[in-house]
Amino acid sequence: MCTHQPPCPTAESPDHHAAVIVSAHPEQGWYRLCNGTIVFDDTGEILPDGRVVNPHRDLGPLTVAA
Repeated sequence: MCTHQPPCPTAESPDHHAAVIVSAHPEQGWYRLCNGTIVFDDTGEILPDGRVVNPHRDLGPLTVAA
């Protein structure tokens, strides 16, 4: 799929986010990478095989109101 040199990491690679953005839709909050992964602003993903990766952003420490 990738024609970049060096080739982009595959969707299965631990560093798959390093792939080149081939379609950007920041107004809608998503980007498609060269390896077929769709990444969302909330850190969720859809992998090329259809698997969904839930958002994994760090929300920081939780505080409880007294």
